[in-house]
Amino acid sequence: MTWHEVFETQQRLILSSTELISFGATSHSLTAAVRGRHLLRARRDHYALPGTDQQILAAVRVGGRIGCVSALNAAGIFAHDTSDTHVHMNGSMSRSRSPRNRLISLTPHNRDGCNLHWWPVFDEGHGCEYAVGTPDALAQSLRCQKPWYGLASLDNALFLGKIETGDLLQIFESIPSRLHYLMPLVDGRAEAGQETVLRMIVRAAGLNYELQVWIPGVGRVDMLVEGCLVVEADSRLAHDGWEKHVEDRHRDLVLASQGYMSLRPAYQHTIYEPDLVRASILGLLTQGRNFRRTFS
Repeated sequence: MTWHEVFETQQRLILSSTELISFGATSHSLTAAVRGRHLLRARRDHYALPGTDQQILAAVRVGGRIGCVSALNAAGIFAHDTSDTHVHMNGSMSRSRSPRNRLISLTPHNRDGCNLHWWPVFDEGHGCEYAVGTPDALAQSLRCQKPWYGLASLDNALFLGKIETGDLLQIFESIPSRLHYLMPLVDGRAEAGQETVLRMIVRAAGLNYELQVWIPGVGRVDMLVEGCLVVEADSRLAHDGWEKHVEDRHRDLVLASQGYMSLRPAYQHTIYEPDLVRASILGLLTQGRNFRRTFS
């Protein structure tokens, strides 16, 4: 059995020497595999295959597991900024190592983009050898991200079925009370994190809105603001390719023919320029109220 077959059989990314020896490895073969780059020794008694995600390897080298936005990203859940590695540390952890070199002790000066989280986990059953469980990662992200982004992660996790509505109470019970105001705002209908941020931009502007509205001849739209402006979340992942752009423009034309205005801010605008998106929405609504529409 090859090393890849062992890891695949176990459905694991990190294995101990004891586990590998149970499949026929020896101390000599483990050393030879590491020297031949067939295996990676991330940390003492922690082995992985070449090609394992670098954030996972960094977290294991430090002596923890990926958590917060890093664990959410690994689970396919929206997370705003995943450039740093967020590492959950056990409170009793000692002999932490540099994320780049397992032989060098960890110091405040060699963390290399690792954010360490020491908050205790409350749902160990959903965790694994390299990551905290999704409920704990969501609770950590609410503490770590800006509120709108933490809410977006929650919405997306619900939409994807990664958590159930019943998990929300436990998640919010584990975070500071100053963040509890977000719980009534959770809405699993948002298909992507950008939709949640758009919703919060509109809500913060004091505007009325409806989500996932069905419009005849058009289909379902992300948001209808003040009954007249359709706002949809455009991302490259969902709207790439010329045919998709033509389909989107056709929807805009049909909306216009029915008297609706439409706005499609790109992901970058919604996430990084929310004030511009807010001003654009308010500008269209103001203009819409200042001209007379005549229908035959």
